[in-house]
Amino acid sequence: MQSFRTEIENPVVEKDILDLEKKIREFREGKVDEDKFRSLRLARGVYGQRQAGVQMVRIKLPFGKVTSEQLKRISAVSDEYSTGRLHITTRQDIQIHYVSLDRTPELWAQLEKDDVTLREACGNTIRNITASPTAGIDVNEPFDVSPYAHAAFEFFLRNPICQEMGRKFKISFSATEEDSALSYIHDLGFIAKLQDGKRGFKVMIGGGLGSQPRHADELFDFIEAEKIIPLTESVLRVFDRYGERSKRLKARMKYLIKDIGKDAFMELVAQQKKALSKESVEFDLEAFEKEPSLQNVEIPSVEIKDKKEYETWKSTNVIPQKQEGLFAIGIRVPLGDFYTPAAVKLADLIQKYAGNELRFTLRQDILLRHVREELLPFFFTELKDLGLAEAGYNKTVDITACPGTDTCNLGIASSTGIAAVLEDVLKEEYPEYINGKDITIKISGCMNACGQHNMAEIGFQGMSIKVGKTVAPALQILLGGGVLGDGKGRFSDKIIKIPSKRGPDALRVLLNDFGALALPEEKFSEYYDRQGKTYFYDLLKELADTTNLAENDFIDWGHEKSYINAIGVGECAGVIIDLIATLLFESEEKIENAKSALERKAWADSIYHSYTSIVNSAKALLLAENKTTNTQAGIISLFDEFFVTPGKIELSTSFKEFAYQLNEHEPTEAFANKFLNDAHLFHKRIDAYRTKEVRDGK
Repeated sequence: MQSFRTEIENPVVEKDILDLEKKIREFREGKVDEDKFRSLRLARGVYGQRQAGVQMVRIKLPFGKVTSEQLKRISAVSDEYSTGRLHITTRQDIQIHYVSLDRTPELWAQLEKDDVTLREACGNTIRNITASPTAGIDVNEPFDVSPYAHAAFEFFLRNPICQEMGRKFKISFSATEEDSALSYIHDLGFIAKLQDGKRGFKVMIGGGLGSQPRHADELFDFIEAEKIIPLTESVLRVFDRYGERSKRLKARMKYLIKDIGKDAFMELVAQQKKALSKESVEFDLEAFEKEPSLQNVEIPSVEIKDKKEYETWKSTNVIPQKQEGLFAIGIRVPLGDFYTPAAVKLADLIQKYAGNELRFTLRQDILLRHVREELLPFFFTELKDLGLAEAGYNKTVDITACPGTDTCNLGIASSTGIAAVLEDVLKEEYPEYINGKDITIKISGCMNACGQHNMAEIGFQGMSIKVGKTVAPALQILLGGGVLGDGKGRFSDKIIKIPSKRGPDALRVLLNDFGALALPEEKFSEYYDRQGKTYFYDLLKELADTTNLAENDFIDWGHEKSYINAIGVGECAGVIIDLIATLLFESEEKIENAKSALERKAWADSIYHSYTSIVNSAKALLLAENKTTNTQAGIISLFDEFFVTPGKIELSTSFKEFAYQLNEHEPTEAFANKFLNDAHLFHKRIDAYRTKEVRDGK
């Protein structure tokens, strides 16, 4: 592991990787608590798998952007440390599976050679920032949102305000009012706007999916582009301080806004203004807005054997760019899975014949960019040889599905198995849905909605259904969701639960009914509204009958043995650690982090590290007295009540005033030094108090 010191030039990244290696070693030796270790590895993109002894590694790729060099690096890592399969997620990440925990630091070090990170891909952090896959090439966009998404990624990566939040936090950037990055289901969603020639964004706040989806509220109809990062920082500070930390199912920001209201939430946001590291942020646009660099290569001569197939592919998978004469090519990737030989070939193609860039999409596909029109036949033949030229990009046949019971601990039923079968039904029985009407079909293996089933026009959620003394795999059918545009959307209604093996029949019933009775140009969601929920319940009711199940109905799609409802411990949002000694140790670590930030002249970072040290120290004493609370604000209030007011811990002010100094001072060097000293002295006082309590047997 020590060789990393010479192979990685960035000392911050090097420290991260060496720290992960150290913590793995200490965990193996029993020196680190399992829950604490889980929290640490999740924030480094290392996620427990359904299969014992191996890990899923999530590779964080901001807005899905990848160069040929990065794709080759990811492929080499997958071949060396995983199985050679690459899985595209609905957040534009790549996941690889069956990785040995002990090899994850080495894997991470290899990725960083081409500026690819695992940091904060999982855990209670800002997850991968998503953006419209067509950002930068969309003919309708007011401007390219890519540099803004990239700047947000860089600003908040390793930022102390979002390292240990109560839950994960999701951000999106949509290029147009079409809202293809789905702002209405995000904690913060930004939609590009122009106002009087000035760049800015419409801002949506407090959305989310999961078992209780919530539509985001409109926060601003327009805010200047340079204000979005300070706004995000303020929102994160409030969420970190007031968000739920014990009841994980209620810890997303949507619940905080629902509980206290948007106006009260924004009052708290306004109180953070003085503490912000920057009042506005300028963006480096040049790297993203320069003309794509295309090599002057000879156009290979190719023969299109099936011209009808080519024209169908061209009509569904080729997108004109705003750059004259250039096109994007959509590659439909069933289940989001493709393999390293194809990935390496794609990397070669975009490096030599395109703009050396592709984007992974929110529908688990690939979008090649900057392809000259005369090269389209060549790309078609090359992609066809790779098995990547199927028509239907972003059409009905392009089904979204999470991994489900294949690898996920939380999976209840197979999502990939049913997705593959439904795709076959569409291709074989309903070819008009390959290049005709687009109905979004999305599948999740459980209620957590990683497959976004509850925002689909036709959604399936993996469940189980009790039949006598046995249990069969089942699907909850949801209908009527969809994106309306400009920050508006709709969630699907739960209609009925059926055995999983009847999923294909359910799709047939729905499509046959829609085909027979829909009005010309009527969308499925419009048809659903016209007919109503009860109509569709009655339409599908016969499929819900469990009195006539056959033996095969108790075997899930893609499996050979009878179904077992086995749900593991989910790691989607990290864990809560309430160990007194661990908290005091962490307080020391945060003081060291504050010192390090001071050396880097990162005053705001240092101040926040000092603040979290103070809160952690207070929490440790409260836990020793069996006093618990669910928020940082609650910790501060309780510490005053049980320690400062009774005189057990002497302070010159209330603890609230002491801790919230960071809101009253601008982030200067002088205040950063003072607050660090305050945190250090407070920790020493708490540690001494706790030591005496233990010695006295209290």
